[in-house]
Amino acid sequence: MTATLSTALDQPLLHGTGLGEMRLPNRVVMAPLTRARADNPGLVPTELHAAYYGQRACAGLIITEGTWVSERAIGFVNVPGVYSQAQVAGWRRVTDVVHALGGRIVQQLWHTGAASHPEHLGGELPAGPSAIDPRARTFTPGGFKETLTPRAMTAGDIEATVADFRTAAANARRAGFDGVEIGALGAFLFAQFLNPRLNHRGDAYGGGRAGRRRLLVEVVDAVTAEWDGRRVGVRLSPYMAATERFVVDEELLADHDELVTVLNDRPLAYLHLRGPDLARPGDTPDFGAVARFRQRFDGPLIANNGFDRESANALVDAGFADAVSFATHFVANPDLVSRFALGRELAAGDPALYYQGGAAGYVDYPAAGWAREE
Repeated sequence: MTATLSTALDQPLLHGTGLGEMRLPNRVVMAPLTRARADNPGLVPTELHAAYYGQRACAGLIITEGTWVSERAIGFVNVPGVYSQAQVAGWRRVTDVVHALGGRIVQQLWHTGAASHPEHLGGELPAGPSAIDPRARTFTPGGFKETLTPRAMTAGDIEATVADFRTAAANARRAGFDGVEIGALGAFLFAQFLNPRLNHRGDAYGGGRAGRRRLLVEVVDAVTAEWDGRRVGVRLSPYMAATERFVVDEELLADHDELVTVLNDRPLAYLHLRGPDLARPGDTPDFGAVARFRQRFDGPLIANNGFDRESANALVDAGFADAVSFATHFVANPDLVSRFALGRELAAGDPALYYQGGAAGYVDYPAAGWAREE
């Protein structure tokens, strides 16, 4: 073995670790990536999904694209769900392929709330914490469109939403997943409830911090009840200014400080933290933003956003995270772990094909070839 190859293999990212009940052979996690390939009336995963995730089974853990927990949750075109029998069967094909190739895969559960559009909901208005437009954009069959003022969720709506997540978690078990992740960031349902600019409720799901986080905590409790052991993760980001309604300030950070402290008492497999966006190309991710929540959460932590091989290894080596997730890098590099291990150059994806549908730009990126050193 050459000195160069030996150095390339001696990386913290390539060491195994545990996330709750899940054992990972490496710490390179595939982050959720919406790819809009469920182009069928039932929003059922297809053979393309099985091929796509199977190609990336080298990841220590795959987290699927956000997946609808119910028809009421839909807010993006051609994204699969996990609320019907056909969808469960389609996902079973995906998990069987990933497991046959030695991988581990969890399903992210998604609800867009007020960031949806009537075109997704049979003409009905979407519902959110209050009747306040989140001023986001949603990808509809007619292209990207601005959101509208939603209706405020009733107590019955909230109860039904918690039940939808519980059912989706049970369906994910039936589909053969190793666990689930609750997506609670961006401009979507849970982030809307956590946001005092969007949540003006006067009931138990509004008011102060405890009320604004109540829906997420109830969903966490419902979902963890469907799994034996620690197999549920939560993805958060207080650093994501999704729209003008989502302002990253000290109040929001303090809200998330308390939220993470509360989540620390739940039987979670991990916390998945999306850090701040990089100001300029070539900047290093903010390790302090990760460390802020590391000290409040005793369980495993996955860091995300802007990392490359060097910065991710440095973060794990410093003890700020147990694993690092990669999104864009996994689009064009299905063999990302091998490329990290062997020091290979990374390929770049084509953004024009991210949501286009079909195989192009989805399952046709090749693995890196072997280049003999002179």
